[in-house]
Amino acid sequence: MGCNYDDDVKKNAERCWQTALNILRPDKKTLEHGLELHADAFVAESYGFLPAAHVRIDLYDGWIDQGLHGMELRDRYEEYVLLNFLKDGTNLQDFQYAIRKAGVNCIGVNAGIENNSVSELIKRLSYYTCLCDSFPEILRRCTTPEQMLEAKRDGKLALAFDTNAVPLPGHLENLEQALSFLRVFARLGVRMMHLTYNRRNLIGDGCAESGDAGLSGFGRSVIEEMNACGIIPDLAHSGNRTAIEAAEHSRKPVVISHSASAALSDHYRCKQDDAVRAVAKSGGFIGVCAYPKFLRGSGDIAAMLDHIGHFVELVGADHVAIATDSGAMVGPLRYSRKTYRKLPLFDSWWAKDADISPFEETGEMWDSMAWTNFPLFTVGMVQRGFSDGDIRKILGENYLRVLKATQTDDFSSVKNH
Repeated sequence: MGCNYDDDVKKNAERCWQTALNILRPDKKTLEHGLELHADAFVAESYGFLPAAHVRIDLYDGWIDQGLHGMELRDRYEEYVLLNFLKDGTNLQDFQYAIRKAGVNCIGVNAGIENNSVSELIKRLSYYTCLCDSFPEILRRCTTPEQMLEAKRDGKLALAFDTNAVPLPGHLENLEQALSFLRVFARLGVRMMHLTYNRRNLIGDGCAESGDAGLSGFGRSVIEEMNACGIIPDLAHSGNRTAIEAAEHSRKPVVISHSASAALSDHYRCKQDDAVRAVAKSGGFIGVCAYPKFLRGSGDIAAMLDHIGHFVELVGADHVAIATDSGAMVGPLRYSRKTYRKLPLFDSWWAKDADISPFEETGEMWDSMAWTNFPLFTVGMVQRGFSDGDIRKILGENYLRVLKATQTDDFSSVKNH
């Protein structure tokens, strides 16, 4: 379930804003200070999505009538919602409004897909690359902290590319060949990669695997190559043991880009305190997401602040960030009644929720943590007594620091391992 939705993006944003205010109930001084602090700070989302639009019903129906299904339909859908929608109607104006409302200066945007396929990862990456090239008056692809700060000064939204997987050739002949595409993607601007995506792969175990076997020998070589070519290892979807071993093996900071605390929630996507401590010891951070079923508790903006508070107490404000793992929706909401033949999917990414306690999400929970409510996350931290300096770290300085500690100018060739 997602936010309650109104066709008018401004009405939708204002309703979500009021929902969050009704939960936080800040006094006037706290509200004003929080909003001023947010506007002045560098705000980087360590993992999220750009505002996007629903596909027009006439387009979707046309694709079905053309006989598209499965991968073909998904590709056509993504091409529209990640790229072409800004050329359609008033979506560009709504897009700019949502960015202004959120006050976000940089997004670590998911420019990958949930598998290790080089071709599929490049396809997703191409949409965001083309988007930046097509709308330079709004967006700027950035690979360094300096570029991101300059984009803020110039009034542009900085995009830093992430992928949901490490690109691996389909047939692995030797270690150098297996690692070769890491530098290719680093040259293309990717600065963060998930080691696993919930399930087990050649690198290690994901968070949905009951065995929690940890990092593989090949995974250690992957981390060494990521360290060498300036890519941050992301453990958001990795198992607890994988996360700890990755943090211990890496010479540079590792991160948990978007997650929550297992001390407050029993959802498998949440991280245990020992893994968070290991990440912090590496110099990295954990980003708190805005998903009610991950957060549990009240499932709203107050729960999100609870998780932020827990991590600050556990490892300090130097190692905490915010990553909603969502974005605003612009344009009218429309659903098609047309269907196509669907084949059952192999449940390779998402585990069943049978092993966690029942939790019912509501529209109000989602509304309170809407992407356009980002300034109210800052207000909530002010309300809970966080210092301005600590809030600035959580909002974006930690992200910049880790990127700075990871970057390199050497993208030339695979190193010997």
